[in-house]
Amino acid sequence: MAKKVAKVGVKKESGYLYFVDKKGNVARAKMARGKKKGKTKIEVVNKAEVKKEKGMLYFIDKQGDVSCAVMARGGKKKKKAKKTAKKKKKK
Repeated sequence: MAKKVAKVGVKKESGYLYFVDKKGNVARAKMARGKKKGKTKIEVVNKAEVKKEKGMLYFIDKQGDVSCAVMARGGKKKKKAKKTAKKKKKK
């Protein structure tokens, strides 16, 4: 379950990707559409200055606030391989 870290209230515009940058600020970048390639300019929308913790995923929720949730790591465990060839004991 996610918890709110900072109330920012960012109004999202379509065509932009909103994220929390390395410094903890809310930033946005123009989304690539069609055949455009290359890096886009990143602009800071709001200076939230959130202190990031290791193992947490920070994102902008539906209300435009900064929220965080525990990162899912590792995925599913693989089943151990069964031994198919069993040796028969002879008397």
